[in-house]
Amino acid sequence: MTVKQLSLPELAEACGHLGVRNVGLWREPVQAYGVEATAELVRDAGLTVTTLCRGGFLTATDPAERARALDDNRRAVDEAAALGTDTLVLVSGGLPVGSKDLHGARERIADALAELGPYAERHGVRLAIEPLHPMYAADRCVVSTLTQALDLAERFPAHQVGVTVDTYHLWWDDRAPAEIARAGAAGRIHTFQLADWTTPLPEGVLNGRGQIGDGAIDMREWKGYVEAAGYTGAIEVELFNEALWARDGREVLAETAARFIEHVMDGKPEGAMSSV
Repeated sequence: MTVKQLSLPELAEACGHLGVRNVGLWREPVQAYGVEATAELVRDAGLTVTTLCRGGFLTATDPAERARALDDNRRAVDEAAALGTDTLVLVSGGLPVGSKDLHGARERIADALAELGPYAERHGVRLAIEPLHPMYAADRCVVSTLTQALDLAERFPAHQVGVTVDTYHLWWDDRAPAEIARAGAAGRIHTFQLADWTTPLPEGVLNGRGQIGDGAIDMREWKGYVEAAGYTGAIEVELFNEALWARDGREVLAETAARFIEHVMDGKPEGAMSSV
């Protein structure tokens, strides 16, 4: 998504040119290109798919809406398995129209996970609950903190349900470092994502993720938290940013890789990065 202006073949080619070995994919471009065709494309390019984004939106109260959401999440699991990734990222969903019941919405997420977790396990896929910044709680994700995400995940086996640690959504929370340790001790950090916090936020706030190094977040500090918690997986960069999307995608990808090395890896190119 960082370089959504590139087609999937263009993305695969650009990653190969830069030596980026991993890629996190979103369902919309994968579905448009074809799931099997995408799997073949990334395989031929020597790329590993780290995660598929996104499942979720599991808070509906209407039975028909709930059934559609569950069916869509099963399809997302199938797509993740076909792409060869073991992790499906979940954005849990906001409050249903007219509702003010956060607790009830979170309980409906748990009910859905009880159905989806075993299904995902049978397909070799883990579900990664992503807490989103509280500004998204009403319309996008009632899970706002890592504490809330872990309280949900811990109702289920770690190989079924874990969490996503995303700097953009969690950097403000002084409880997050301890919760990262809690998640790591239980083997529940299923993916780690980076984006910087820059202000002012754009209208609508969704596409305000800053390029690494442009904002308020100490990326090396957060990398230290997840490493101390035992996380050894790939580190993804996920930027929703209209200004970046308006630029040449190859240029943005090269800039992102360079910023990753500078601000995350202490100038050393070791380690894996994914652009989502």
